[in-house]
Amino acid sequence: MDVEEIAEELYGLKPSDFVAARDQYVAEAREAKDPGAAKAIASLRRPTLAVWAANLLARQRPGETRQFLTLGEALREAHRTLDADRLRAASRQQHQLVTALARTAAVLAREAGQPVSDTVLHEIEQTLHGMLAHPEVADLWSKGRLVKAPEAAVDFTAITPAKVPAHPAPADQPAPKKKPGREAARLRDLKRARTTVREADAEVGRRERELGKARDAQETAEGKVGETVERARRLERELQGAQQAKTETAAAASAAGTAVKEAERALGEARRVAERAVRAVEHLEQQDGP
Repeated sequence: MDVEEIAEELYGLKPSDFVAARDQYVAEAREAKDPGAAKAIASLRRPTLAVWAANLLARQRPGETRQFLTLGEALREAHRTLDADRLRAASRQQHQLVTALARTAAVLAREAGQPVSDTVLHEIEQTLHGMLAHPEVADLWSKGRLVKAPEAAVDFTAITPAKVPAHPAPADQPAPKKKPGREAARLRDLKRARTTVREADAEVGRRERELGKARDAQETAEGKVGETVERARRLERELQGAQQAKTETAAAASAAGTAVKEAERALGEARRVAERAVRAVEHLEQQDGP
């Protein structure tokens, strides 16, 4: 079995159809005595609704997908070089493009028969934002094979044009001096704000890991349900076969019983004929004298 071709088909299905179709292919692989394909197909995980919609976008809008990947490269390079002008330009384009692409993904999902809520639309936006900082994830998404949203990148996807610092003042124009008390208060506030950010990021990471585990558990349970359903169907087929065999056996037994009775009747009749013939012979022998 061609696992790649099957995976391509499965990730094009709506999430609600994914598990049943995957389990059917697993069953076919097992019937075909192909355990390697069965294991590979069984390992495929159903994408979330938001990720599926993002995959749908990548599959049906290749031009916009390439534009998005190019934006990701520009953002990563701007962050690496700390180029303020490029950061402002790329960040502004980031938010405009992500919003537009998320809405396009929602439209494509609706056209595919799977409307999305405002909550899911927000999740699509977060998924797209996350991919900008993770080129390997973006590459997987561009093939329409993304399974779950990437983790948020701290100080990357959350950046906005207003947060990008302007050019520092030239060396011959030093920045105005700040009052010591006010500067100390600002530093304390900054320290507290950074601490809050770290704690919030840690909490987000923990919640994302919990969500990932919960989704994995859900998929495992759904996989077991699929296996149980398939086993039940197989047992039902076996039961139907056994019932059919029972019916046929009962019919054969009935026919055999009828044949036995008919044979017994014929045997009785044959014995009576034989007895009459013996008596006739004896009678004739008695009449035959000197």
